[in-house]
Amino acid sequence: MKHIRRLYVFCCIVMSVHGRASKLPEERELTTNCSNMSLRKVPTDLTTTTTTLDLSYNLLFQLQHSDFHSFPKLEILILCHNRIQQLDIKTFEFNKELKYLDVSYNRLKTVTWYSLAGLRHLDLSFNDFDTMPISEETGNMSHLEILGLSSAKIRKSDFQKIAHLHLNTVFLGLRTLSHYEEGSLPILNTTKLHIVLPINTNFWVLLHDGIKTSKILEMTNIDGKSQFASKEMQQNVILENAKTTVLLLNKVDLLWEDLFLIFQFVWHTSVEYFQIQHVIFGGKVYLDHNSFDYSNTVMRTVNLEHVHFRMFNIPQERVYLLFTKMAIENLTILDAQMPHMLFPTYPTRFQYLNFASNIFTDDVFRNPVQVPHLKTLILKDNKLETLSLVSRFARNTSLEHLDLSQNLLQYQNDENCLWPQTLITMNLSFNKFSDSVFRCLPRNIQILDLNNNNIQTVPKEIIHLTSLQELNLAFNFLTDLPGCSHFSRLSVLNIKMNLILSPSLAFFQSCQEVKTLNAGGNPFRCTCELRDFIQLEKYSEGMMVGWSDSYICEYPLDLKGTQLKDVHLSELSCNIALLIVTIVVIMLVLGMAVALCCLRFDLPWYLRMLGQWAQTWHRVKKATQGQLKRNIQFHVFISYCERDSAWVKHELIPNLEKEDGSVLICLHEGNSDPGESVTEHIINCVEKSSKSILVLSPNFVQSEWCHYELYFAQHNLFHEASDHIILILLEPIPFYCIPTRYPTLKALMKEKAYLEWPKDRRKCGLFWANLRAAVRVNLLETREVCELQRFAELNEGARGSAISLIRTDCL
Repeated sequence: MKHIRRLYVFCCIVMSVHGRASKLPEERELTTNCSNMSLRKVPTDLTTTTTTLDLSYNLLFQLQHSDFHSFPKLEILILCHNRIQQLDIKTFEFNKELKYLDVSYNRLKTVTWYSLAGLRHLDLSFNDFDTMPISEETGNMSHLEILGLSSAKIRKSDFQKIAHLHLNTVFLGLRTLSHYEEGSLPILNTTKLHIVLPINTNFWVLLHDGIKTSKILEMTNIDGKSQFASKEMQQNVILENAKTTVLLLNKVDLLWEDLFLIFQFVWHTSVEYFQIQHVIFGGKVYLDHNSFDYSNTVMRTVNLEHVHFRMFNIPQERVYLLFTKMAIENLTILDAQMPHMLFPTYPTRFQYLNFASNIFTDDVFRNPVQVPHLKTLILKDNKLETLSLVSRFARNTSLEHLDLSQNLLQYQNDENCLWPQTLITMNLSFNKFSDSVFRCLPRNIQILDLNNNNIQTVPKEIIHLTSLQELNLAFNFLTDLPGCSHFSRLSVLNIKMNLILSPSLAFFQSCQEVKTLNAGGNPFRCTCELRDFIQLEKYSEGMMVGWSDSYICEYPLDLKGTQLKDVHLSELSCNIALLIVTIVVIMLVLGMAVALCCLRFDLPWYLRMLGQWAQTWHRVKKATQGQLKRNIQFHVFISYCERDSAWVKHELIPNLEKEDGSVLICLHEGNSDPGESVTEHIINCVEKSSKSILVLSPNFVQSEWCHYELYFAQHNLFHEASDHIILILLEPIPFYCIPTRYPTLKALMKEKAYLEWPKDRRKCGLFWANLRAAVRVNLLETREVCELQRFAELNEGARGSAISLIRTDCL
């Protein structure tokens, strides 16, 4: 069997499950392949569950009765190409499942029959039988479908034993044929009869009887030594109840006269389809179309394939016209190396002409040909050069399908093309067409194949092919996908293996009807221009043929070899308009956010504070710890609103200095240097003070400068302790009265304890005591610092103004 693989080293056991997935494990089929192993006996260690056993191409000489007893499930047994001389069918009596038995190409001389009821295929061909190996038991095999036989003698009595069997195929593989009893073959009841003749055999009587035997008759190995019957016998064939409608002749080697007589004989039979393959003929051509009787036939198709001539000078008119004058519908003359073909001057009945693999040139179309009913023309693999000549030939036909592939065809712009309106399929592949071919196409074409040409682009100035549905432009030199402005119904496009880098937008805009696209194998440049093409597969549900293995980046070099599906090109990075809109929107949002912050949280104020704080932080980073301590000149800095100045000057300051005046107080309206800004002055006051007192009141809340002082006091970089801020609540302040743009004050009042100015004057003593305790600092440390400063200044002795400064700071 052709489908069985042969392993030539060891027996191979293959387990397979056929059919439904619900099959049980015991229904699995095992194939044991022991072919071509020089076996002389059937192996005894094979798996008992084997269903297919191949023992072909070995050295088996004899089969023992016990060889196959251990294979109860055996269905297929192949024993061909061995040296078996005797066969006892009873050897397989325990193989009840056996359906296929091939014992062809052995040395069988005798067969002992035993009825195998389930056998469907039995091949005993190409053996050394003297008479047909058929018995009464053979006729009991009611399920037999294919029977292969061989014998040196064929007699009627042999076939009468199986005449009642309805066989599908009878195969006569004959090594020799010494006797044939005329009328033997028609006894068989078979659909197909295949006879392989030995050399130097007179096949005429077999052909004569074979045509009356089966619907399909195939004969192989017909040579020139065969003897033909008389014309009288040929003419009487149609009266003998001919059955054959399909006649196949293979490996024919005849003289032209013999071949001519075969055609004449078959012409008057029941044969409708006549095929001759691998034919060789020679000799002088005496008989021609004038001697041929074209009347009284049912022939519809003649096929001549792989024809070789044993003559140097072929009389074209006699040979070619013999076939073209036949009143048939289908004519094939394939691989005959014919340089030309002649047609009769009158209209013919041809509907199908196949002259592929010849050497036709443009001369075949020089003369007018009348084939008005022609629907299919195949001129593949010839030497044609001019497309316009073919169009003129086809103009007066009913042509629907035209195959001109593998020629040398070109088209010049100044040539007129006149195609029939009926032409819907054209194969113009493997030619030399350039872009101009689109100006020589039938208007109603539906399927067009132009692969393997020299096309670089699809011109815009062409006729509208509104019926075109399939277009194949593979293996050309296109640099872009063609638009569909001229192909409004295009649904299948093949453009693989071209030079497309980045498909243009014209394809996506105009080719809305395309359902199948094959663009693999192109050198894609994976940049933003390719993004729409990549997205096409994601939204087209399998539109791309070969996706994604054949869609690979060629450029840029860092992406070379990357599949398109793995390339990520964002919409934002590829769409300039979208990028600009996105930037503008982000800037607008940020602008609105900044404006909102300015209105709601007084962002400019915070920015100014942040700038001043950054300057102070930078100055602190440069100063040493000793320098920072020497900067402290006051015990407290008092921050208050100008409207509360009366209470500060008449109540707060006098009570802080009540005892000995040792508490040094800094106020924002004093102690300022010339040229110093208000903000710088506030920062200096906070820096030079050990602690800060904030006099809180509704007036304080409404004062912007008070919030400056609060901000810098809270972020004082010279104080690591958390008690350097003292809060005095002069008047109650509801939290809802504090503006949202000053969240610092609200947070500070929630987190830190404050001293509340009592409305009862009798409680003021306790208030002042608590305040002095909060303000109290190590006066000794302060004085020591001042003394050290004074000592250092005196040692310098250079500047008397410094003594007055110390005197001012250390009262």
